[in-house]
Amino acid sequence: QFPFGRRLPCDIYWHGVSFHDNNIFSGQVNKFPGMMETVRKITLSRAMRTMQDLFPLEYNFYPRSWILPEELSLFVTEVRTMKDSNPSWKPTFIVKPDGGCQGDGIYLIKDPSDTRLTGSIQSRPAVVQEYICKPLLMDKLKFDIRLYVLLKSLEPLEIYIAKDGLSRFCTEPYQEPTLKNLHQVFMHLTNYSLNIHSGNFIHSDSVNTGSKRTFSSILCRLSSRGADVKKLWSDIISLVIKTIIALTPELKVYYQSDIPAGKPGPTCFQILGFDILLMKNLKPMLLEVNANPSMRIEHEQELSPGVFENVPSPVDEEVKVAVIRDTLRLVDPQKKKRKDTHLSFHTYLLIFPTQLQSLHAGNAGMKDKQHKHHSLKLSLKLKFYLKLGSCQSLKQAREASEELPDAPKSPEAALPSLCLKQVFPKYAKQFSYLRLVDRVAALFIHFLGVKGTTKLGPTGFRTFIRNCKLSNSSFSMAAVDILYIDITRRWNSMGIDKESGMCLQAFVEAFFCLAQKKYKSLPLHEQVSSLIEFCECRLAALHGKRLLWGCG
Repeated sequence: QFPFGRRLPCDIYWHGVSFHDNNIFSGQVNKFPGMMETVRKITLSRAMRTMQDLFPLEYNFYPRSWILPEELSLFVTEVRTMKDSNPSWKPTFIVKPDGGCQGDGIYLIKDPSDTRLTGSIQSRPAVVQEYICKPLLMDKLKFDIRLYVLLKSLEPLEIYIAKDGLSRFCTEPYQEPTLKNLHQVFMHLTNYSLNIHSGNFIHSDSVNTGSKRTFSSILCRLSSRGADVKKLWSDIISLVIKTIIALTPELKVYYQSDIPAGKPGPTCFQILGFDILLMKNLKPMLLEVNANPSMRIEHEQELSPGVFENVPSPVDEEVKVAVIRDTLRLVDPQKKKRKDTHLSFHTYLLIFPTQLQSLHAGNAGMKDKQHKHHSLKLSLKLKFYLKLGSCQSLKQAREASEELPDAPKSPEAALPSLCLKQVFPKYAKQFSYLRLVDRVAALFIHFLGVKGTTKLGPTGFRTFIRNCKLSNSSFSMAAVDILYIDITRRWNSMGIDKESGMCLQAFVEAFFCLAQKKYKSLPLHEQVSSLIEFCECRLAALHGKRLLWGCG
């Protein structure tokens, strides 16, 4: 660890919070610039809503959402309209603060009038969503799934999903929401950080029982009941890919701002935590995306009032160690150079000493013989990995493996198969038609002009209109200026970023308006697709002319 930075360059930088933890100019970083902002509840909801406008059936895995306080009147009106059209509809809504985490500030309501508008709602905006009242239950308890997703590259897009995840359980038997039980957080909220304080929370040494289990153990039980587990996995993969597709346009704008094209700089990768809820019919629903999922593999156990010890968590260890290990294997910069083995020696030096420290800390006050045995066994394994880390050749690695008892007899045997499964570009053909906003973002970035900015100025917007020949007698340049001012002013009044200019989301709204003007009879996604193709052709023709002029 280098808390004050490091002068010499590294292959891989493992930042704790964001891309900007340190100023770096080469290598690989485990964070994308702008990821924390992109997956915040409000930004995620806006991105998903844009995709729902374009492809409503493909994006029906995200609950209906409204943003408070700016859409409070819309929320009230739409709920009233839906109740009038369907009197039997008795919804429940969940309110989530935009910057909240670990269940902080979340509450349930039955009516829009119950929204808590007093206090900090203006300074702390929130998302309100339709609450999923009929979740799949296991042992009469509600649970959610934390899946780990590796975004290995943005351009080209490369996505991996861990083959196993965590299932986090509530600690009180579930009942559908009523006015009497709305405030029972241990019944309705699956957050681990909340339920761990419940007297009913069960820490288990087994991955199949307790208040935190592996997702694979849930799949086994579902399979034994006759559920179509293959279809469920297929639906989850589809949900992950579609969500990443919704997020990439905003990420690309941040990326070009911090790492301009054509200049030397680091590349990025990031492990994301997808929180998914299964409905009673096994339909997966996206709850949120976490930019910094916890990678702890132990939990605190209270020995006496105020006295705690760290105890290894077999469930966390089984899932999280594999995710980090295989992420490092996939991004290993030496992998292509190594011819005699696929084993990444230095990877172990990066991850396992930290785990060894955790085990020693957890073992310090441990009385349980089973935990001691588990810790000793893993420590021996880690010593083998660490010794392997100092080896420079396959021959040295084999010699190292012979020196330690119970060590794998070859470095090939030391590593299990990858737990991360590539889903994109593997399934790119099935989802490429959804990447319309990606292409709109490419147009936006093209006309940004000044490198390092994320906002489009009025001159850049006029140049976009002029170069793509979108103005005419019925849509003058004066009308273009009015469109820019109206949309930009509204979006800037909603955001916390005070930089002047048109953000990507505002540009997308303006682009949709232009598409609807130009192609009135088509559905929205065809209108947008047609305008994208029109603009791309115009710019290609303009580029061709410039090349000819250059030759001349």
